[in-house]
Amino acid sequence: MSVIVLPFFESSSGSYSFIVANPESKCCAFIDAALGVTEGAADGQSLNTHCADLMLDWVAAHDYVVRWILDTHVHADRPSAAGYLKSRLLCAQTAIGADMPGISGYDRLLVEGDKLCLDHACGRVLATPGHTPGCVSYQFDDAVFVGDTLFMPDAGTARCDFPGGCPRRLYRSIQRLLSLPDEMRLYVCHDYGGERRHRYVTTVGEEKQHNVHVGEQRCMDDFVALRVKRDRALDEPKWQHIAIPANLHCMNLGGIQSLLMQTADG
Repeated sequence: MSVIVLPFFESSSGSYSFIVANPESKCCAFIDAALGVTEGAADGQSLNTHCADLMLDWVAAHDYVVRWILDTHVHADRPSAAGYLKSRLLCAQTAIGADMPGISGYDRLLVEGDKLCLDHACGRVLATPGHTPGCVSYQFDDAVFVGDTLFMPDAGTARCDFPGGCPRRLYRSIQRLLSLPDEMRLYVCHDYGGERRHRYVTTVGEEKQHNVHVGEQRCMDDFVALRVKRDRALDEPKWQHIAIPANLHCMNLGGIQSLLMQTADG
């Protein structure tokens, strides 16, 4: 299988969504598709579907069939577009990792080793908990979509202070990813690179050598101490009180907008 990967940037949360496509079968999957939150509207905030609509436009323009709408985990920093996309792609299956307490509303709950077929070609599910208990990564060919488990080498790794998060589990999940071949491409959901040009893809070899949190064979105890100290200094994600309940239940656009209005009223 030789897949192509297309990135889509959602600016309000600074997050990347992806299409992974099999050009032979004309089938594809959406991964971590995001909704945006527009501030300054008359009602305070409103949702926008700009990023998700660009993904739909690409599929329509290139005559692809969407088989899967995948999330790597319950994102805390932006609403998932999975429910919105499902309403427009009725035959596609929404899916997320199974090991998140309270998860509902998805067509499939995925576990280690599950296959994700794009007709004659298949990807696989890798359990990579730590950031949340239900985090999974998706491997298609030489591309692995790691969600928030790893970032660019100069940005390090994901926080572990959400309910069920665990730095020791995250360390083991990262070591699993770093045991893959050095040339394997790792696609991330965010890039916190500061002044440099934003990036969305790195490699196993680059992470092993240069990741500021786990590179050069940092031991688990040192990583845990670093991660706990950093997490204590972090602010909570801006849209956490909307994103977590919406994403737990794969809400559609109307349901998420109602949550936004309730939060504004509160």
